[in-house]
Amino acid sequence: MTFSLDASERRARALADLRMGVPVVLDGGDGGALALAAETITPGRLESLRALGGAPVLAITAQRAKVLNAPAYDGDTARVLLPQDAASGWVRALADPADDLRAPMKGPLKMQREGSATLHRAAIALAKGARLLPAALVLPIEDAAVFAARHDLTRLPPMPALPADPAPMADIADARLPMALAGAGRVHVFRPRDGGEEHYAIEVGKPLRDAPVLARLHSACFTGDVLGSLKCDCGPQLHAALSQMGQEGAGVLLYLNQEGRGIGLANKMRAYDLQDQGFDTVEANHRLGFEDDERDFRIGAELLRRLGFSSVRLLTNNPRKIARMEESGIAVTERVPLQVGRGALNTAYLDTKAAKSGHLL
Repeated sequence: MTFSLDASERRARALADLRMGVPVVLDGGDGGALALAAETITPGRLESLRALGGAPVLAITAQRAKVLNAPAYDGDTARVLLPQDAASGWVRALADPADDLRAPMKGPLKMQREGSATLHRAAIALAKGARLLPAALVLPIEDAAVFAARHDLTRLPPMPALPADPAPMADIADARLPMALAGAGRVHVFRPRDGGEEHYAIEVGKPLRDAPVLARLHSACFTGDVLGSLKCDCGPQLHAALSQMGQEGAGVLLYLNQEGRGIGLANKMRAYDLQDQGFDTVEANHRLGFEDDERDFRIGAELLRRLGFSSVRLLTNNPRKIARMEESGIAVTERVPLQVGRGALNTAYLDTKAAKSGHLL
Protein backbone atom coordinates (compact mmCIF):
# COMPACT_ATOMS: atom_id res chain seq x y z
CA MET A 1 0.00 0.00 0.00
CA THR A 2 1.25 3.48 -0.86
CA PHE A 3 -0.01 6.96 -0.15
CA SER A 4 2.32 8.66 -2.62
CA LEU A 5 0.68 11.14 -4.99
CA ASP A 6 0.39 10.32 -8.66
CA ALA A 7 0.90 12.93 -11.39
CA SER A 8 -2.73 14.08 -11.54
CA GLU A 9 -2.95 14.39 -7.75
CA ARG A 10 0.23 16.46 -7.68
CA ARG A 11 -1.17 18.72 -10.39
CA ALA A 12 -4.42 19.22 -8.46
CA ARG A 13 -2.41 20.18 -5.38
CA ALA A 14 -0.27 22.56 -7.43
CA LEU A 15 -3.36 24.33 -8.82
CA ALA A 16 -4.70 24.88 -5.30
CA ASP A 17 -1.30 26.19 -4.18
CA LEU A 18 -1.11 28.71 -7.01
CA ARG A 19 -4.61 30.01 -6.26
CA MET A 20 -3.48 30.67 -2.67
CA GLY A 21 -0.30 32.42 -3.76
CA VAL A 22 1.94 29.51 -2.77
CA PRO A 23 4.81 28.71 -5.16
CA VAL A 24 5.24 25.33 -6.80
CA VAL A 25 8.38 23.62 -8.06
CA LEU A 26 8.66 22.45 -11.66
CA ASP A 27 11.16 19.67 -12.20
CA GLY A 28 12.47 19.47 -15.72
CA GLY A 29 14.88 16.65 -15.00
CA ASP A 30 18.00 18.53 -16.08
CA GLY A 31 16.85 21.73 -14.39
CA GLY A 32 14.06 23.08 -12.25
CA ALA A 33 12.18 26.29 -11.56
CA LEU A 34 10.11 27.94 -8.87
CA ALA A 35 6.78 29.21 -10.22
CA LEU A 36 4.27 31.64 -8.71
CA ALA A 37 1.04 32.87 -10.28
CA ALA A 38 1.26 36.56 -11.18
CA GLU A 39 -2.33 37.14 -10.07
CA THR A 40 -1.79 35.93 -6.51
CA ILE A 41 1.78 37.13 -5.92
CA THR A 42 2.23 39.09 -2.66
CA PRO A 43 4.97 41.57 -1.73
CA GLY A 44 6.32 39.07 0.80
CA ARG A 45 6.51 36.20 -1.69
CA LEU A 46 8.17 38.49 -4.24
CA GLU A 47 10.75 39.55 -1.67
CA SER A 48 11.43 35.89 -0.83
CA LEU A 49 11.81 35.10 -4.52
CA ARG A 50 14.39 37.86 -4.97
CA ALA A 51 16.28 36.70 -1.88
CA LEU A 52 17.05 33.45 -3.67
CA GLY A 53 19.17 35.34 -6.21
CA GLY A 54 19.11 34.64 -9.90
CA ALA A 55 17.01 36.36 -12.55
CA PRO A 56 13.25 35.83 -12.23
CA VAL A 57 11.13 36.36 -15.32
CA LEU A 58 7.44 36.90 -15.90
CA ALA A 59 6.16 34.28 -18.33
CA ILE A 60 3.18 35.48 -20.39
CA THR A 61 1.39 34.17 -23.46
CA ALA A 62 2.09 35.43 -26.96
CA GLN A 63 -1.42 36.93 -27.02
CA ARG A 64 -0.67 39.07 -23.97
CA ALA A 65 2.81 39.91 -25.26
CA LYS A 66 1.29 41.25 -28.48
CA VAL A 67 -0.91 43.61 -26.46
CA LEU A 68 2.19 44.82 -24.57
CA ASN A 69 4.13 45.26 -27.84
CA ALA A 70 6.67 42.75 -26.57
CA PRO A 71 8.26 40.12 -28.81
CA ALA A 72 7.36 36.48 -28.15
CA TYR A 73 10.64 34.79 -28.97
CA ASP A 74 9.36 31.42 -27.77
CA GLY A 75 6.39 31.07 -30.11
CA ASP A 76 3.33 30.91 -27.87
CA THR A 77 5.25 32.22 -24.84
CA ALA A 78 7.22 35.33 -23.92
CA ARG A 79 9.63 35.84 -21.01
CA VAL A 80 9.88 39.31 -19.48
CA LEU A 81 12.93 39.96 -17.30
CA LEU A 82 11.86 41.29 -13.92
CA PRO A 83 13.38 44.72 -13.16
CA GLN A 84 15.22 45.03 -9.86
CA ASP A 85 12.74 47.60 -8.54
CA ALA A 86 9.57 45.91 -9.82
CA ALA A 87 6.88 45.58 -7.15
CA SER A 88 4.03 43.09 -7.05
CA GLY A 89 1.77 45.78 -8.52
CA TRP A 90 4.01 45.98 -11.59
CA VAL A 91 3.78 42.22 -12.05
CA ARG A 92 -0.01 42.32 -11.80
CA ALA A 93 -0.24 45.25 -14.25
CA LEU A 94 1.62 43.26 -16.90
CA ALA A 95 -0.67 40.27 -16.40
CA ASP A 96 -4.00 42.10 -16.02
CA PRO A 97 -5.26 44.34 -18.85
CA ALA A 98 -7.77 46.19 -16.65
CA ASP A 99 -5.79 49.44 -16.80
CA ASP A 100 -4.19 49.03 -20.23
CA LEU A 101 -6.10 51.94 -21.75
CA ARG A 102 -5.50 54.25 -18.80
CA ALA A 103 -1.80 53.39 -18.52
CA PRO A 104 -0.79 51.75 -21.83
CA MET A 105 2.98 52.20 -21.45
CA LYS A 106 4.30 49.28 -19.42
CA GLY A 107 7.86 49.27 -20.73
CA PRO A 108 10.44 49.37 -21.87
CA LEU A 109 10.37 45.61 -21.37
CA LYS A 110 13.49 43.49 -21.56
CA MET A 111 12.92 40.00 -22.84
CA GLN A 112 14.80 36.77 -22.22
CA ARG A 113 15.76 34.91 -25.38
CA GLU A 114 18.32 32.32 -24.39
CA GLY A 115 17.55 28.93 -22.90
CA SER A 116 14.47 26.76 -23.01
CA ALA A 117 10.98 28.08 -22.27
CA THR A 118 9.56 24.65 -21.43
CA LEU A 119 9.16 25.29 -17.71
CA HIS A 120 7.78 28.78 -18.35
CA ARG A 121 5.19 27.34 -20.71
CA ALA A 122 4.25 24.75 -18.08
CA ALA A 123 3.86 27.49 -15.44
CA ILE A 124 1.42 29.37 -17.69
CA ALA A 125 -0.55 26.17 -18.32
CA LEU A 126 -0.86 25.65 -14.57
CA ALA A 127 -2.06 29.23 -14.05
CA LYS A 128 -4.72 28.61 -16.69
CA GLY A 129 -5.69 25.35 -15.03
CA ALA A 130 -6.15 27.23 -11.77
CA ARG A 131 -8.51 29.68 -13.56
CA LEU A 132 -6.05 32.52 -12.92
CA LEU A 133 -4.62 35.08 -15.31
CA PRO A 134 -2.23 33.22 -17.66
CA ALA A 135 1.01 34.67 -16.31
CA ALA A 136 3.59 33.32 -13.87
CA LEU A 137 6.83 34.40 -12.22
CA VAL A 138 9.50 31.79 -12.87
CA LEU A 139 12.93 31.50 -11.25
CA PRO A 140 15.43 28.76 -12.19
CA ILE A 141 16.64 26.59 -9.30
CA GLU A 142 19.37 23.97 -9.27
CA ASP A 143 17.98 20.93 -7.50
CA ALA A 144 14.19 20.85 -7.75
CA ALA A 145 13.71 17.80 -5.52
CA VAL A 146 15.90 19.13 -2.71
CA PHE A 147 14.40 22.63 -2.91
CA ALA A 148 10.82 21.33 -2.81
CA ALA A 149 11.57 19.07 0.17
CA ARG A 150 13.38 21.81 2.06
CA HIS A 151 10.53 24.31 1.65
CA ASP A 152 7.65 21.81 1.79
CA LEU A 153 6.43 22.74 -1.71
CA THR A 154 4.58 20.72 -4.31
CA ARG A 155 6.92 19.44 -7.00
CA LEU A 156 5.79 18.20 -10.39
CA PRO A 157 7.22 17.70 -13.86
CA PRO A 158 6.36 20.17 -16.61
CA MET A 159 3.10 19.20 -18.27
CA PRO A 160 1.61 20.00 -21.66
CA ALA A 161 -1.08 22.67 -21.85
CA LEU A 162 -3.63 20.06 -22.91
CA PRO A 163 -3.37 16.52 -21.51
CA ALA A 164 -3.31 13.65 -23.98
CA ASP A 165 -6.74 12.60 -22.72
CA PRO A 166 -9.25 14.05 -20.27
CA ALA A 167 -9.01 12.75 -16.73
CA PRO A 168 -11.01 9.56 -16.16
CA MET A 169 -14.49 10.24 -14.84
CA ALA A 170 -16.38 8.62 -12.01
CA ASP A 171 -20.19 8.57 -12.16
CA ILE A 172 -20.72 9.43 -8.50
CA ALA A 173 -24.47 10.07 -8.29
CA ASP A 174 -27.63 10.07 -10.38
CA ALA A 175 -31.31 10.58 -9.75
CA ARG A 176 -34.61 11.15 -11.54
CA LEU A 177 -35.57 14.77 -12.13
CA PRO A 178 -38.82 16.10 -13.66
CA MET A 179 -38.09 19.26 -15.70
CA ALA A 180 -40.43 22.03 -16.80
CA LEU A 181 -38.99 22.22 -20.32
CA ALA A 182 -38.00 18.62 -20.97
CA GLY A 183 -40.28 16.44 -18.86
CA ALA A 184 -38.94 13.32 -17.15
CA GLY A 185 -35.20 13.00 -16.94
CA ARG A 186 -32.22 11.75 -14.97
CA VAL A 187 -29.22 13.77 -13.83
CA HIS A 188 -25.79 12.13 -13.67
CA VAL A 189 -22.94 13.83 -11.80
CA PHE A 190 -19.43 12.95 -12.98
CA ARG A 191 -16.31 13.76 -11.00
CA PRO A 192 -12.88 13.76 -12.67
CA ARG A 193 -10.40 11.55 -10.83
CA ASP A 194 -7.83 14.37 -10.97
CA GLY A 195 -9.87 16.50 -8.58
CA GLY A 196 -11.18 18.83 -11.29
CA GLU A 197 -14.60 20.37 -11.53
CA GLU A 198 -17.62 18.09 -11.78
CA HIS A 199 -19.62 17.84 -15.00
CA TYR A 200 -23.24 16.80 -15.50
CA ALA A 201 -25.15 14.70 -18.01
CA ILE A 202 -28.92 15.07 -18.13
CA GLU A 203 -30.82 12.28 -19.85
CA VAL A 204 -34.23 13.30 -21.15
CA GLY A 205 -36.67 10.43 -21.41
CA LYS A 206 -35.05 7.07 -22.17
CA PRO A 207 -32.76 7.62 -25.18
CA LEU A 208 -31.76 4.52 -27.13
CA ARG A 209 -28.08 3.54 -27.10
CA ASP A 210 -28.13 1.92 -30.56
CA ALA A 211 -29.26 5.05 -32.46
CA PRO A 212 -27.93 8.61 -32.75
CA VAL A 213 -29.09 10.56 -29.72
CA LEU A 214 -30.13 14.22 -29.85
CA ALA A 215 -27.34 15.80 -27.80
CA ARG A 216 -26.14 19.21 -26.71
CA LEU A 217 -22.69 20.09 -25.33
CA HIS A 218 -23.44 23.13 -23.19
CA SER A 219 -20.73 24.98 -21.32
CA ALA A 220 -21.77 26.45 -17.99
CA CYS A 221 -22.70 30.13 -18.21
CA PHE A 222 -23.64 31.53 -14.82
CA THR A 223 -24.56 34.91 -16.27
CA GLY A 224 -26.69 33.53 -19.09
CA ASP A 225 -28.11 30.33 -17.63
CA VAL A 226 -28.87 31.68 -14.15
CA LEU A 227 -29.04 35.48 -14.38
CA GLY A 228 -30.61 35.69 -17.84
CA SER A 229 -27.81 37.83 -19.27
CA LEU A 230 -28.64 39.58 -22.54
CA LYS A 231 -24.95 39.79 -23.52
CA CYS A 232 -24.92 36.21 -24.87
CA ASP A 233 -27.27 33.54 -26.22
CA CYS A 234 -26.38 30.81 -23.71
CA GLY A 235 -29.57 30.83 -21.65
CA PRO A 236 -31.89 30.67 -24.67
CA GLN A 237 -29.76 27.90 -26.19
CA LEU A 238 -29.94 25.85 -23.00
CA HIS A 239 -33.71 26.23 -22.78
CA ALA A 240 -34.28 25.58 -26.48
CA ALA A 241 -32.18 22.40 -26.35
CA LEU A 242 -34.11 21.05 -23.37
CA SER A 243 -37.41 21.96 -25.02
CA GLN A 244 -36.51 20.17 -28.26
CA MET A 245 -35.41 17.07 -26.35
CA GLY A 246 -38.69 17.15 -24.47
CA GLN A 247 -40.66 17.46 -27.69
CA GLU A 248 -38.81 14.52 -29.26
CA GLY A 249 -39.13 12.49 -26.07
CA ALA A 250 -35.42 11.76 -25.66
CA GLY A 251 -32.00 13.38 -25.61
CA VAL A 252 -28.93 14.06 -23.53
CA LEU A 253 -27.64 17.42 -22.34
CA LEU A 254 -23.97 17.52 -21.33
CA TYR A 255 -23.47 20.44 -18.96
CA LEU A 256 -19.72 21.07 -18.79
CA ASN A 257 -18.24 23.31 -16.11
CA GLN A 258 -16.09 25.33 -18.50
CA GLU A 259 -17.33 28.84 -17.74
CA GLY A 260 -16.35 31.65 -20.07
CA ARG A 261 -15.08 29.36 -22.84
CA GLY A 262 -12.85 27.67 -20.30
CA ILE A 263 -11.28 30.71 -18.61
CA GLY A 264 -13.45 30.75 -15.48
CA LEU A 265 -16.00 33.21 -14.19
CA ALA A 266 -13.52 35.74 -12.76
CA ASN A 267 -11.64 36.01 -16.06
CA LYS A 268 -14.95 36.12 -17.90
CA MET A 269 -15.91 39.18 -15.85
CA ARG A 270 -12.55 40.72 -16.75
CA ALA A 271 -13.37 40.05 -20.39
CA TYR A 272 -16.78 41.67 -19.95
CA ASP A 273 -15.13 44.76 -18.51
CA LEU A 274 -12.83 44.91 -21.53
CA GLN A 275 -15.86 44.61 -23.80
CA ASP A 276 -17.29 47.66 -22.05
CA GLN A 277 -14.06 49.43 -23.04
CA GLY A 278 -14.79 48.71 -26.71
CA PHE A 279 -13.12 45.36 -27.42
CA ASP A 280 -15.06 42.48 -28.92
CA THR A 281 -15.26 39.08 -27.21
CA VAL A 282 -12.25 37.61 -29.04
CA GLU A 283 -10.11 40.73 -28.56
CA ALA A 284 -10.96 40.73 -24.86
CA ASN A 285 -9.78 37.13 -24.45
CA HIS A 286 -6.56 37.91 -26.29
CA ARG A 287 -5.83 40.97 -24.16
CA LEU A 288 -6.16 38.74 -21.09
CA GLY A 289 -3.65 36.35 -22.63
CA PHE A 290 -6.08 33.57 -23.57
CA GLU A 291 -6.94 31.98 -26.89
CA ASP A 292 -10.36 32.46 -28.48
CA ASP A 293 -11.62 29.28 -26.84
CA GLU A 294 -9.88 27.35 -24.04
CA ARG A 295 -12.51 24.62 -23.63
CA ASP A 296 -11.87 20.88 -23.95
CA PHE A 297 -14.86 19.30 -25.69
CA ARG A 298 -13.31 15.84 -25.35
CA ILE A 299 -14.88 15.82 -21.89
CA GLY A 300 -18.29 15.69 -23.55
CA ALA A 301 -17.23 12.73 -25.66
CA GLU A 302 -15.99 10.94 -22.55
CA LEU A 303 -19.35 11.45 -20.80
CA LEU A 304 -21.23 10.17 -23.84
CA ARG A 305 -19.11 7.02 -23.88
CA ARG A 306 -19.63 6.52 -20.15
CA LEU A 307 -23.38 6.64 -20.75
CA GLY A 308 -23.19 4.15 -23.60
CA PHE A 309 -23.67 6.47 -26.59
CA SER A 310 -21.52 6.28 -29.73
CA SER A 311 -23.33 8.58 -32.16
CA VAL A 312 -25.19 11.88 -31.85
CA ARG A 313 -27.35 14.39 -33.61
CA LEU A 314 -25.56 17.40 -32.23
CA LEU A 315 -27.40 20.59 -31.33
CA THR A 316 -24.74 23.19 -32.11
CA ASN A 317 -23.64 26.11 -34.26
CA ASN A 318 -19.97 25.46 -33.50
CA PRO A 319 -18.02 23.34 -36.04
CA ARG A 320 -15.23 22.82 -33.48
CA LYS A 321 -17.59 20.76 -31.34
CA ILE A 322 -18.39 18.50 -34.28
CA ALA A 323 -14.71 18.06 -35.15
CA ARG A 324 -13.74 17.27 -31.57
CA MET A 325 -16.56 14.73 -31.18
CA GLU A 326 -15.53 12.88 -34.31
CA GLU A 327 -11.84 13.03 -33.38
CA SER A 328 -12.81 11.50 -30.03
CA GLY A 329 -14.69 8.60 -31.61
CA ILE A 330 -18.26 9.92 -31.33
CA ALA A 331 -20.00 9.92 -34.73
CA VAL A 332 -21.96 13.09 -35.54
CA THR A 333 -24.68 11.97 -37.95
CA GLU A 334 -26.38 15.36 -38.12
CA ARG A 335 -25.76 18.95 -37.04
CA VAL A 336 -28.98 20.36 -35.64
CA PRO A 337 -28.88 24.20 -35.74
CA LEU A 338 -29.64 26.06 -32.52
CA GLN A 339 -30.11 29.65 -33.56
CA VAL A 340 -32.02 31.37 -30.77
CA GLY A 341 -31.54 34.29 -28.41
CA ARG A 342 -30.36 37.02 -30.78
CA GLY A 343 -31.24 40.48 -29.45
CA ALA A 344 -30.20 44.10 -29.57
CA LEU A 345 -27.61 43.68 -26.81
CA ASN A 346 -25.83 40.59 -28.17
CA THR A 347 -25.91 41.08 -31.94
CA ALA A 348 -22.31 42.32 -32.06
CA TYR A 349 -21.22 39.40 -29.87
CA LEU A 350 -22.89 36.84 -32.14
CA ASP A 351 -21.54 38.50 -35.27
CA THR A 352 -18.03 38.30 -33.81
CA LYS A 353 -18.47 34.59 -33.04
CA ALA A 354 -19.49 34.01 -36.66
CA ALA A 355 -16.74 36.15 -38.20
CA LYS A 356 -13.81 35.23 -35.94
CA SER A 357 -14.69 31.86 -34.42
CA GLY A 358 -16.47 30.24 -37.34
CA HIS A 359 -19.84 29.74 -35.69
CA LEU A 360 -22.67 29.00 -38.13
CA LEU A 361 -25.04 31.84 -37.30
